[in-house]
This record gives sequence, C-alpha cells and structure tokens, in this order.
Amino acid sequence: MSEASFAELLEDSLVTIHNGEIVEGTVIGVKDNEIILNIGYKADGILTKNEYSNNTDVDLTSEVKPGDTMTVKVLKVNDGEGQVLLTYKRLQQDKMNERFQEAFENQEVLTGKVSMVLKGGLSVSYGEGRVFIPASLVSDMYERDLSKYQDQEVEFVLTEVNPRKRRIIGDRKQLIVAKKKKMQEELLSRIKVGMMVEGTVKNLTDFGAFIDLGGADGLLHISEMSWGRVADPKKLFKVGDKVNVMIKDIQDTKIALTLKLEENNPWKNAAEKYQIGTIVTGKVARMTDFGAFIELEEGIDALLHVSQIAIEHVEKPSDVLKVGQEITAKIVDCAIDVSSNVNAANSIYVNDDNKKDYQLRRQYQTKALAETYALLSMIDIAYSVFSIESKRIEYWTRLVNEVQVLLRNWRKSDYDRYGK
Repeated sequence: MSEASFAELLEDSLVTIHNGEIVEGTVIGVKDNEIILNIGYKADGILTKNEYSNNTDVDLTSEVKPGDTMTVKVLKVNDGEGQVLLTYKRLQQDKMNERFQEAFENQEVLTGKVSMVLKGGLSVSYGEGRVFIPASLVSDMYERDLSKYQDQEVEFVLTEVNPRKRRIIGDRKQLIVAKKKKMQEELLSRIKVGMMVEGTVKNLTDFGAFIDLGGADGLLHISEMSWGRVADPKKLFKVGDKVNVMIKDIQDTKIALTLKLEENNPWKNAAEKYQIGTIVTGKVARMTDFGAFIELEEGIDALLHVSQIAIEHVEKPSDVLKVGQEITAKIVDCAIDVSSNVNAANSIYVNDDNKKDYQLRRQYQTKALAETYALLSMIDIAYSVFSIESKRIEYWTRLVNEVQVLLRNWRKSDYDRYGK
C-alpha cells in the first residue's frame, strides 16, 4: 500500500468537523494559559484560558487534568496554524441563555455575585453568564454610590433576555418593593392605636424622626417627642437609636407615633396644681413682643403678658427679662384649663374597637371649648372694666376664636371617624 493511500485511509477514519459544532474531547495536556484536547480530528483542539471562563483568575491546572473528557464547541477549524480553536465558556453561555429564558418566563428569583460596579449599574455573574442590573433597578430608593455592592450576592428577576444583543437585564427593585409591602401588611395587621412598639431611628428632619418599625416607617413628630418643648430632634436622637414609642394614629399606611405617654403627662393634674391665685416660680423660656413664656415645669408654659410684667409701663419684655431668668408670679386667668383639657383629650388614643375612649376624649374636647367662652368673658371684662387698649383686646379675641374653630373641627373629625 502506498503512503498516499495510507494517508487517505487515515484521514477518512477521522471525523469531519465544522465551525459551531459541539464535540467531545479528551484532555491530553494542560498549560497555564490553554488546554489541549484530542477531539478525534487530524489536528488537536486548543482551548485557551479566555475561552474556558470569564474568570481571569481561574487556574486551568486545578480545573482539569489529562484524561478528563470535556464537551466543547468548535470556534474555528483552522486557526492558520493547523489547529482547531475551541470554546467552553460560549457553550456554557448558550446553556445559560436557555436557563435565563426559562427563568424569565417563570419570573424565577435568581441569586448572583456582583463582579463589577459600573457607572450605570451592576454586572452580576450567574454561572458562566452575566446579568446587568441598571442603577435605577438596584434598589427602591436612589443610591448615588453603588460600590457597597461589590462582591456581594444579590437576588434579582430578569426583565429582558436578548442574547443576540447581549442584553440580559435584571431587576432587584421589584423584589425589595414586594418584600417591603408584605412586611408592611404584616405590621399593619398586628399593630393598633395605643400599642407600644420598638423601632429604630431611620432618618431625622427638622420636623421629626422617621422610625423603622420593621415593615413600615412611622413619623414621630417633633411635637410628640416630649411633653416639653423640643427645639431640635437631632439633639434627642441619632440615626440607629432604638426607641420604644406608642402608636398614636394609623391612616391607611401612614403611622403617627408619640412619646407623650399618659403616665408622664404634666397636664393631668395641672388644673388643680395651677389654680387662679396660685403663686408659682418658673424660668423664662422665650419671649415675644406681647409677653414672655414661663416654663413652670417640663411641658407646661404660662404666658406672662407684657402688661403684667411690672406696675410701670414695659415696652418690650426683653427690656426687663432675659431667657433663663427665674421669676415668681401669680396665676391670673383660666387659660390653663383650656390647655389641660386639650392635652387630656390628645393623650387618649382612640381606635375603632373602643368607643368609650372616643366618648371620654369628646368630653375633654367639650370642656376645653366651654373654657374658651369663659376666656372671652374675661377679655370682655378686661375691656369694659379695666379699659385695656382695644388692639390688645382684638388680638386676644381673635386668638381665642381661632382656638374655638380648631376645637370644633377636631371634634367633628373625631365624630366623622368614630362617632357615626
């Protein structure tokens, strides 16, 4: 037999392969940057490190060894040097694309590791595939810096699978929103007005603190932080603080909180403690053109009108008083009864299951409204008997009328909600 005919017979005995064909080979050599396979063809197959995995740190010598079998895809039958170029990662990518399509159709939740933080989002590795999560879909709130996600495992669902355009888009935001909604529903189902709950200070503003209750945020308004005056919430709390608060009100998903508890309510016995004619001692808390507010105790301020500061005429309170100064004075009117009843009503937390609380709160509201009419009578006496200047009379009358309107609206709102 001639050498030519033997070569022809040998070539005929070998398989014929084409670009894109999937073949099985046996590892006959492993180097740092490539794997050599016998694929039953006249030339060995070369699988480079770059075509084995997207992981540039992969160690081929620890991944495979001579004698191992591998299923690979033919990239190029002849690379110009008589070798067959193979790919393993692209075959895996084809399988991943099928996996991605299945997950997309079933809206399956996947978990991957963030391999790169990009300017516009996150590149997440899932098997041998890559998923891009746009910055707008990383969280349910805007995050300027995404670097904290580097090397972190994240859950996501797929919103677009288009292998031809290399667009595999993930969405983490909708999972977070759905989880928070479920937690919110669970929280709202178990809390009631008047209940004490523990939360964590999430955010502080000039008007209050947002408290994470584990499913929803509640607002602790600055006016509900203490029976006393609070100038700056940031001086009382810091983000991360654990606090025990009371549920004051629930309107749909809005939760109002309070720290003004009945057991430490300074107004509870204020009407008896600060009766007309009582001599009291307090400190000047703040001043206006028409008088100074005197703190009798934490949570209770009394107005010392400019006309009552001294026997002689006083133009401005600041001419004779200063903030922090301790003074002794006498209670001269019953405005405190209005404040006492308003605060007593405000300290009663009504829910739909307890109509007795509503009736008790309405009693205090009615008493407060009645006391405003007593104030108007005193203002009238001050004008007709003591000849107090008309501008002051008009100011106080208007102020009391505004309080009356607020009290009536408050009673009506409670009636519409609990009384019908």
